[in-house]
Amino acid sequence: MHDWLATWAGAEKVLEQILLLYPEADLFMLFNLLPPNQRAILGDRKVFTSFFQKIPFTRKFYRYYLPLMPFAVEQLDLTAYNLVLSSSHAIAKSVITTPDQLHISYVHSPMRYAWDLQSLYLNKTGLDRGLRGFFTRLLLHHMRLWDTQTANGVDHFIANSSFIARRIWKAYRRETTIIPPPVNVEDFSLQEEKEDFYLTASRLVPYKRVDLIVEAFSQMKDKKLIVIGEGPEEKKIRAKATENISLLGYQDFSSLRSHMQKAKAFIFAAKEDFGIAPVEAQACGTPVIAFGEGGAAETIRGMDDPLPTGIFFKEQTVESLRTAIQLFENKLKNITPRNCRENALRFSVDYFRSQYKKFVEDRWELFHSGQTSFKKPSFVA
Repeated sequence: MHDWLATWAGAEKVLEQILLLYPEADLFMLFNLLPPNQRAILGDRKVFTSFFQKIPFTRKFYRYYLPLMPFAVEQLDLTAYNLVLSSSHAIAKSVITTPDQLHISYVHSPMRYAWDLQSLYLNKTGLDRGLRGFFTRLLLHHMRLWDTQTANGVDHFIANSSFIARRIWKAYRRETTIIPPPVNVEDFSLQEEKEDFYLTASRLVPYKRVDLIVEAFSQMKDKKLIVIGEGPEEKKIRAKATENISLLGYQDFSSLRSHMQKAKAFIFAAKEDFGIAPVEAQACGTPVIAFGEGGAAETIRGMDDPLPTGIFFKEQTVESLRTAIQLFENKLKNITPRNCRENALRFSVDYFRSQYKKFVEDRWELFHSGQTSFKKPSFVA
């Protein structure tokens, strides 16, 4: 069970590896909007979608269908299966299962916009005030109640980082096992010669804070920034860009990798669940300048480490980022491409596959033998 397929990003890379581990598994989701040339990984397995698949203009407006998503996911019928594996950043973990089914959920994050990132999303979308803001807050209130309640249907949670494990505990009061997501580090080869530009690459959505990066470089016209990615924030970000900033929009994998290999440093300003892009950049031998909270704090070695791979900035502000960039340029000689590469190898696909498969098999064996945390009631005649 996956939330939906509208793009191929970090959550989908996890899904890809799960599908490869279980090639005969059927796949459920709310909707599948991937173009045909990106569906090869699904193979010839059965794919089931909800009524969202038939709603007109889903690709353009699916974010506005949030009020319908709880109802939609609850209509998916998985009663024919004894093992349910969900990959969830929104609603997939909320699929209905029975006491005779084992449900293991790999959580990329509890629903960000309903929990600790609510204020950021409301502010960035202009929904922090007025009548629309009131009804949006009311909707998110009910989404939190529903999200917490449906966590009870998950037997075992897997988190992609310690940061997300803390989020899961805060939202659901549930213990987790941490398995970092798979990063195709072998697809990002080491390049030690760098060019004089900085790079950021991500979906252009509010919490990624690409607007902050662009604003910072608009005040440092002697430094070149390249931005790769597309999304709803694109128009707003383009309006902030100065001549030293190039927005390339969507780029294919070859172009993305080439830019990562050549960049002086990769800039990452999000408070991200894990953050695959910074690991990919390090696999290329490229240092990372990152906001020092969230998953990035677990995947980048700061300047206090004997083998540093990047610089952290403490606040999501233009001034804090500019200070970090200046510090990076002063300390650049302390960060080597080979150390960056070695650090990235900790998050390989093989490690994810072995850990995930072992977790599922161990929990299935316990479930099948009746050794679960649920204590069967005793009856007195």
